[in-house]
Amino acid sequence: MARAIWSGSISFGLLNVPVRMYSAVARRSIALREIRESDSSRIKLRRFAEGTDEEVPREEIIKAYELTAGQYVPLTKDEIAALAPEKTRAIDVSDFVDLAQIDPIYFDSPYYLGPATGAEKAYSLLAAAMAASGKVAICNFVLRSKENLAAIRSDGKVLTLTTMRFADEVVPADELEIVPEKAQKPAKREQEMAEQLIASLSTDFDPSAYHDEYREQLLALIEKKAEGKEIVAVETETPKATKAPDLMAALEESIAAAQGKKPAKKRKKAPSKAKKSPAKKRAKAKAK
Repeated sequence: MARAIWSGSISFGLLNVPVRMYSAVARRSIALREIRESDSSRIKLRRFAEGTDEEVPREEIIKAYELTAGQYVPLTKDEIAALAPEKTRAIDVSDFVDLAQIDPIYFDSPYYLGPATGAEKAYSLLAAAMAASGKVAICNFVLRSKENLAAIRSDGKVLTLTTMRFADEVVPADELEIVPEKAQKPAKREQEMAEQLIASLSTDFDPSAYHDEYREQLLALIEKKAEGKEIVAVETETPKATKAPDLMAALEESIAAAQGKKPAKKRKKAPSKAKKSPAKKRAKAKAK
């Protein structure tokens, strides 16, 4: 059985539902070490005082906030710890809202919530009621000494909690001036064809159809080098933006390909679940 990373209770009104929290994500990143090329010696990082060759012991290092260049406000571990939120064991629900009202940009990390021993009935009741209402619960809780905003959803059987970013952590797009105010508006025909292309490529979402091609290529590279095979670097070109006069031609060609009038590029198949290489086995073991 999976190991819980947190335990507590979902609290709303006078109801308390004891739950356990489990990570919903298995990181598949590949850990690469830094070594000296000549003899494969591991690279170690050391901390030095600025402007000197003096290495600073870890116990002498504290945190500080930089007011201006070179002027700091030192903060001790005890001072920072005193400000940490109280380690409560409650997920306090404040509101129930429609999921469609939440911009996905606010979502962060997903977790599963399972019932604690003896709380199966209350858990099932909450999961069923939330699924029937179509609402998600907005709540606050403390995880790893940090206060978190989160949303709880239900599929009728399992509750999922996703941590969220606070409003002041999300930068409004207009503050970044990403799109020029005088951006050229598309011609009606161009927009109609773009919409047609989108419709041609529309399908049901299947998460298993997408995979990390970079990770697969990196594992293959590691395997080849471990076997002593020669590696030939392949130059890649950066895709160029389609120029305005070419938009119509590009749209027409894309629509034709999507509709099967000419061969379209096939999506790469996910790797088979046959015999796994040693590098892949090690990567999977580290991810657990």
